[in-house]
Amino acid sequence: MQKKFATENVIATLTVTPCWCYGTETMDLDNNTIKAVWGFNGTERPGAVYLAAVMAAYAQRGLPAFSIYGEHVQDLDDTTIPEDVKEKIFKFAKAAIAVGQMKDKAYVNIGSICMGIAGSDANAEFFQKYLGMRTEWVDMTEILRRMKLEIYDKDEYEKAYAWIKNNCTEGQDINKGKDFPDIIKKSKVVDPDKDWEFIAKHAIIVRDIIEGNPKLNELGWHEEALGRNGIAGGFQGQRQWTDWLPNGDFTEAIMASTFDWNGARKPMAFATENDTLNGVSMLLGTLITNKAPLFSDVRTYWSPEAVKRVTGKELEGKAKNGIIHLINSGATALDGTGAAKDENGNGVMKEFWNMTEEDIKACLEATSWDRANYEYFRGGGFSSHFKTGAEMPLTIIRVNIIDGVGPTLQIAEGYTCVIDEEIHKILDERTDRTWPTTWFAPRIGTKGFETVYDVMAKWGANHCASVYGHVGADLITLASMLRIPVVMHNVPDEKIFRPHSFNGFGTKDLEASDFRACEYYGPIYK
Repeated sequence: MQKKFATENVIATLTVTPCWCYGTETMDLDNNTIKAVWGFNGTERPGAVYLAAVMAAYAQRGLPAFSIYGEHVQDLDDTTIPEDVKEKIFKFAKAAIAVGQMKDKAYVNIGSICMGIAGSDANAEFFQKYLGMRTEWVDMTEILRRMKLEIYDKDEYEKAYAWIKNNCTEGQDINKGKDFPDIIKKSKVVDPDKDWEFIAKHAIIVRDIIEGNPKLNELGWHEEALGRNGIAGGFQGQRQWTDWLPNGDFTEAIMASTFDWNGARKPMAFATENDTLNGVSMLLGTLITNKAPLFSDVRTYWSPEAVKRVTGKELEGKAKNGIIHLINSGATALDGTGAAKDENGNGVMKEFWNMTEEDIKACLEATSWDRANYEYFRGGGFSSHFKTGAEMPLTIIRVNIIDGVGPTLQIAEGYTCVIDEEIHKILDERTDRTWPTTWFAPRIGTKGFETVYDVMAKWGANHCASVYGHVGADLITLASMLRIPVVMHNVPDEKIFRPHSFNGFGTKDLEASDFRACEYYGPIYK
């Protein structure tokens, strides 16, 4: 069976047993698979005995495995799967599939380090050893080459451009009436009336670079048609690009959304400012949820007192203890508007296969495309502008690399907040009012999450990724498979599902035992 698994790229095995087996003679010993065992809880069929024996064997042999054991005894003829067992099987399966989807794929850096952001310095060793991925670098001039030589599908360009003109409503132009210095005026080399043409080509070409496009082979460009086998990527943009060319905001936002001019489709984690660590955060989130990942600056913590001082009003509801302003000029997917609706009319974010034409239309109508601020983006372009218009469960995520430790993961579950419109306007316009805003309130009350301020103060970088739902437990399971310790989270202990052998590194302080286990076992692809 092991030989067959090797040819089919099997990444994980789940052993189900209702009886005693000879542990070390039947266990999966393949170093390249992630393992779980469900031992049936029933005295008439002692699967639990095998489960305990094989978990001991896995621990002794240095092979982390997940133990699945139902809380309640089942009878001999009971063939149902208890709910607590289902939950663990689904956690294991979702995380294992995510690991398998990343394996042998590439992260495609279009450009290089952006504005001194450490996360945009792609760490090839991290991608290779922890995620099983290659890192690819493509200079931004490749986009200009493909534009100049027309290395793109012209029919699709016409389709995309027409869709943009019909569906992407232009909003405010905050440049009107401003007297800019000559250095800004002469930096705008693409005519403002031609910005959308340039942007449509940019979006198509970036996608082709990452995924490939067989149509290019028909046009005689075989190498370009192959793409980079990418599953995620990022665009440097600032400043070497945006100082004279239209920005990448549309490309970044639409790549991460669950739709484009071709209709509903799988979102891609695509990072603004080529912040590869935030791109990885987006990737982990979207692989777990199959929903769009949002890219944001963790811009500002607004305390209730500060809001009252600035606006004269008080925060209410889930925002009452303070809010974090998530805002950025780029890849905040349009799903983040909260305009898609469930069967009860509530604003949600959906799996891409559940996005209807009505959902897509609603997300587009909730978004305006405001002309980029020339003081930030001399080359112009457009920024997606919206505010998240629904209260939704949200999980924010960040992968960091710490010298002496390695990669770590931060997780904060909470809610998007719909705040008083006057409060929103005053607070939002203290930043760039052309960008998309999400007001976020983490769930507080656990250790390390005593206040909203604690979350902001302990966040590891200037960016975060967000995905719909409270999926912190699933992300913790995934991180344990990748041997990435979780340094900060507000997931209840009873929902944490890690390999059984992690208990051997301590059970009272789960964060410390997670660190020790990950350090000992090392990255999955070491």
